[in-house]
Amino acid sequence: MPMELSRGWLEIDLDAIVRNARTMAAHAGNILPMVKADAYGLGAVRVVRALEQLAPWGYGVATMEEGRELREAGIRRRVLLFTSVQMDDLAAVRDASLTPALASAASIARWTSIAGGAWHLSIDTGMSRSGVPWDEVGQLATVLRAHPPEGAFTHFHSATLDDGSIAAQEKRFERAVEALPAIPPVLHAANSGAIVRSEGTRRHVSRPGVFLYGVPVGPPPLAQPEPVVAMRARIVELRTVRAGESVSYDAAYRVERETRIATLPVGYADGYRRALGNRAHALVGGRRAPVAGVVTMDMTMLDVSALDVRIGDVATLLGRDGAERIDVAELAELANASPYEILTGLNARLPRRHQGGQ
Repeated sequence: MPMELSRGWLEIDLDAIVRNARTMAAHAGNILPMVKADAYGLGAVRVVRALEQLAPWGYGVATMEEGRELREAGIRRRVLLFTSVQMDDLAAVRDASLTPALASAASIARWTSIAGGAWHLSIDTGMSRSGVPWDEVGQLATVLRAHPPEGAFTHFHSATLDDGSIAAQEKRFERAVEALPAIPPVLHAANSGAIVRSEGTRRHVSRPGVFLYGVPVGPPPLAQPEPVVAMRARIVELRTVRAGESVSYDAAYRVERETRIATLPVGYADGYRRALGNRAHALVGGRRAPVAGVVTMDMTMLDVSALDVRIGDVATLLGRDGAERIDVAELAELANASPYEILTGLNARLPRRHQGGQ
């Protein structure tokens, strides 16, 4: 057993990510996969190298460091930096050959003055987070006429909901684009939720994100992704706890009868949320075992009284074991968190085992 797998590990199915990306492309055509936050916690460089076989239009990141990592790994395709950066950082963005999202006359002029290349105009149609407000785009006409963007985009705030907001934001985006001196060659708006609702075909490029990494963005009959990630750990201790004794902090789990407790050497510092204590299950030998007590920083306990287990056996905290599966959405619901938080919280101290992707 390799030393790095003696405690716990993540398994990432790169082939599943590629197949999920193909599903997105079938709905939307050209795709710009979002690989920010280290590809949602799963390893951006390995994910991007796997996705290269699909020849996507480009990749989306949130920080200059994320973009620079892709460049240093030899990725030459367009890399869009979606988060606003300080004016003083634009030269570094240029030097890293990244394409920034800009939204003010001052930043556009600065980017052009330092011989920056292509850039995209960020338009706020209701997210109220970043970008020029959709009804103020006309105020940038002079600078946009002198320095036209390669692209323009917006972001849907409720694409997983059937509340009419996609259509409302689309209308605002269309009015904003009409106010530009010239329509940019690349327009993009659709994220995963919009794509599976067939809203991704209306623009030149679509931006799939969490769907790529195995998280559904709507119920059937909408397209469903393949699971991508598993989190596993080995049982390192077994003990019998007498009736009336407690397990873990705050004595929140007190046994009513003699109970067999297994200890896993992973905890919330590895991304397995503290809130999952007394709520979630792990899979051992294809069967469910409840998490017993509060999840601690470095250890998680299971009630394995009903199972035949030994030290060294593998427990699956996320993923499939036999016919049973625990998915990201299940953990998110139990932890009162979003699936995005579960994925991006998978800590780098757990080694990743990437499979496939060639």
